[in-house]
Formats: sequence, structure tokens, C-alpha cells
Amino acid sequence: MPSSADMPGQDVRVARTRADVARAALAVLRAAGFDDLTHARVAEQAGYSKTTLYAHWPSRLDLLRLALDALGTLPHPRPTGDLRTDLVAELTAFRGSLADLRLDRVLCGLADGSAGADAAPLRDRITAEAQYGLRVLLAPRFAGARLDAALSMLTGVVACPSLMVGALPDDAALAAAVDMLIGSGEDSVR
Repeated sequence: MPSSADMPGQDVRVARTRADVARAALAVLRAAGFDDLTHARVAEQAGYSKTTLYAHWPSRLDLLRLALDALGTLPHPRPTGDLRTDLVAELTAFRGSLADLRLDRVLCGLADGSAGADAAPLRDRITAEAQYGLRVLLAPRFAGARLDAALSMLTGVVACPSLMVGALPDDAALAAAVDMLIGSGEDSVR
């Protein structure tokens, strides 16, 4: 996050308030999820009044944007050079982010339509960040619609069970999805 020195003319107190609220929003998101990312909860966590939060960040999407800014980028493991291992590691990291940040609820909240058109850039930001490592790994092998389908299939194997049945996939499901996409040499049905 930029410091007040990076923002000419910005009051140090404003920068400190922004940083405090961003950390608090991220803490609420991690602890309670998107449903509880409210001005009241974030104000209580940050030690500021709701009035202050509403004055600077009038919507829940503003609070979510702050939380994502405080988070930075999602974790992506360092590639090993083995495509299968690297894809499974990316899916494992994405699963961890879903669990840690409850991103499934965030995406669901952004997709349900009640958040309006302002939600699309945040949804796209989360999706692009979640798919970044997979895209880098798969781009040499797939392009265009095939790359988009591969990305959707792999991120879907993590996100869909969470959204539809309330459980994250285990390691075996992640490995099976990668094997189905890139082939593992095992063609038998089990």
C-alpha cells in the first residue's frame, strides 16, 4: 500500500486512517466473510466511527476494495518446471485463498447482481488474480477459447464445490482435475 510520502498533498492522518481501515476490512473479511463486511464491523475493528467510514468509503464494495488492497496479491507458488506439480500447487494455493479469505462468498456476493455494475471490476480482479499462475503455466499449451476453458475448468474444480456444497475439494480431486486436463497416462475409469 502506498505511504503518505507516495501521495503528495495527502495528510498523514488520512493515510493512517486508510491503512487502519484497510487492515480492519481484511481482518473482518478473513474472520467473518463478505456477508459480515459491514461498515459497523469494520469501524469497530479499526477503532473509527461508522460516520468516518461512510464519509470515505460509502459502499461495501469500497470496503472490499480496501481489503483486497491490504491483501495485495494472492499467493502463487514458485514453479518447479513440472507442469502437473505446478498446476496442482496453484490449485492448492487457490483453495487456501478461498478458505482463508472466504473468496467463494465474496465472488458469490459480487455475482448475485445486488452489488450492481460496480462489482464487475472487483470480481474480474479476483478472478484474474486467482487464475494468474494457471494462465502462465497453461499459455504455452493452450490458447484462445481452449485456454479460457482450461482456466475455468481448473478454477471451477476449487470454486464450484465450495459454492454448491459448502466444502473445498481434497488433494485427490485437485490432482484428478489436472490429470484430466493435461493427461496422466491413466485412461482407465475408477
